[in-house]
Amino acid sequence: MTAAAPSPQPAPTFTKDRTRIPIDATHRPVTKRPLALTDALDFWSFAGAAANVVMQMARPGVGYGVAESKVESGALMRHPWKRARTTTQYLAVAILGTEEERLAYREAVNVAHRQVHSAPGAPVKYNAFDRSLQLWVAACLYIGFEDTYQLLQGRMSDEQAEAFYVSSSTLGTTLQVTADMWPATRADFDRYWNEACAQVEIDEFVRAYLNDLLDLRMIHWSLRLPFRNLLRFLTIGFLAPLFRDQLGVEWTATDQRRFDHLFVFVAFVNRFIPRFLRHGSTHTLMADVRRRIRNHKNLI
Repeated sequence: MTAAAPSPQPAPTFTKDRTRIPIDATHRPVTKRPLALTDALDFWSFAGAAANVVMQMARPGVGYGVAESKVESGALMRHPWKRARTTTQYLAVAILGTEEERLAYREAVNVAHRQVHSAPGAPVKYNAFDRSLQLWVAACLYIGFEDTYQLLQGRMSDEQAEAFYVSSSTLGTTLQVTADMWPATRADFDRYWNEACAQVEIDEFVRAYLNDLLDLRMIHWSLRLPFRNLLRFLTIGFLAPLFRDQLGVEWTATDQRRFDHLFVFVAFVNRFIPRFLRHGSTHTLMADVRRRIRNHKNLI
């Protein structure tokens, strides 16, 4: 009698306690109008930038695509300042740009993405034009904006979160993600996110790359030494338990209290910084994009 083949194991189902960081404070109203993604364009949102890279690269197709990329001019570990500029400008264009500006940036990114694909026979298959991977990256970007906004302003109500989410699809549709691929509602996004997190897996190759990033191996030692520990602390604090486990880092209850207290302090100080200063860097980046387009200069 032939034994029956074992049935495939179902993908794990995750919940928000594994896939999102905790936000405990109650929302402090900053405006009577409905919230929008533009409200999150605060310079403190860069505090979670490295964590967002970890989240994106936790999908093997993205992780290997970045770590093995042959696009030398845009390599994070070789040209960190240029990569930071082009990434933040992409976000500025996606959120603040016109359709024409988004199209121009899409074409510029496509030039680089055409070179990013796995070699024949590679153990991890990837292609920078894979819409499912682009959707994952865009979702990570959205998570980053929502988390930093809530750390500064408190946890949003369902109604506020829905309004905040409405205009977020351009984070993906500025590239190849189609409008119908982007989850229609905030609740749909939660379902997508928890299901997509089942595909998270950081192996030794990608983990080594990410540890070099967190150790700031790509910048001069004089800048590395004073900022390395702070970057690692902020990065781990911005990572949900699932991603911390995959990265192989520890995070204690004491660490969480320190992180929470830090953002209580930052949120308090932030109230006294004029909005034009907190949001000014994004508008400056957008102005640079428009200047480059007018003068027919490279965008990335």
